[in-house]
Amino acid sequence: MHSSETINAILDAFSVLGMGTNFLRLLGGLWVTVWIALVSVAFSIILGFGLGMLMTRKNKFLKAICKIYLEIMRIMPQMVLLFVAYYGLTRMFNISLSGEAASILVFTLWGTAEMGDLVRGSLESVPQHQYDSGRALGLTERQIFFYIVIPQTLRSLIPLSMNLITRMIKTTSLVVFVGVIEVVKIGQQIIEGNRLTKPTASIAVYFVIFMMYFLVCWILSLLARYIEKKQKK
Repeated sequence: MHSSETINAILDAFSVLGMGTNFLRLLGGLWVTVWIALVSVAFSIILGFGLGMLMTRKNKFLKAICKIYLEIMRIMPQMVLLFVAYYGLTRMFNISLSGEAASILVFTLWGTAEMGDLVRGSLESVPQHQYDSGRALGLTERQIFFYIVIPQTLRSLIPLSMNLITRMIKTTSLVVFVGVIEVVKIGQQIIEGNRLTKPTASIAVYFVIFMMYFLVCWILSLLARYIEKKQKK
């Protein structure tokens, strides 16, 4: 194939994005993906902070329960968890659970475990002399926690949480398997709808989807770097 024919084939593949509202539909699907990730992250931060504090307790039984939960969430593939939540819970308890709700539930459970471990690490990284200095100043344990420990924990936690958010956004592509109409599903619909007239449309559609994921994650990565630089000053 000559170079001109190759270019024409590529342009023909990308022309499918300008047909009707195809590109706007992809953007709408991207928003569904980002929305599921953001809601899950919001819940994960709140619950993960509580879990992280529980994991620092000296109660061996409580720490064992938290450790088991963390390992289950890390070992179990997210796709399996999605199927369990979407198909298993609905049949077991006879409840109506949408694909979006099941996705948020699963990603929250997973994100809580990961965030909890990050919080635990951040809390344990606070040097002991910080506690001793607070007590020497006459602060109560509660005041030490809120005025000394929490600010230092958040300082180290924010850049780490950005990495978790990026991972969660990329993993949300799995929600297509539980019927959520997000960016990958819409891309498949566009490809299938133009299969006969635009047989090479998949090249353009999946390239655009890749770029959408890349841009969102890249922006988050830049934000994390910016926060780290600000903290070092």
